[in-house]
Amino acid sequence: MARLLYTEPMEPLIRLLAIGLLIAIVASLGSALFQLTRGGDSQKLVRALTWRIGLSLALFALMMLAWYFGLISPHGLGQSQ
Repeated sequence: MARLLYTEPMEPLIRLLAIGLLIAIVASLGSALFQLTRGGDSQKLVRALTWRIGLSLALFALMMLAWYFGLISPHGLGQSQ
């Protein structure tokens, strides 16, 4: 398995990318909601939802790659240390 040796400088970058993608996903959902309530062009609604799906898949792929390369590690909730 390919593991990176120096992960500390990459952690803030991964965090910023994940937060940026989450903001873009919420913005796309907001755009779709606006198009839905306005009752206008359904193509814009479909385009906004398609972007949301693509961004969600990109976020999932980013998390899987970051985990694979050792940039992030899963942890359990509520574990005592």
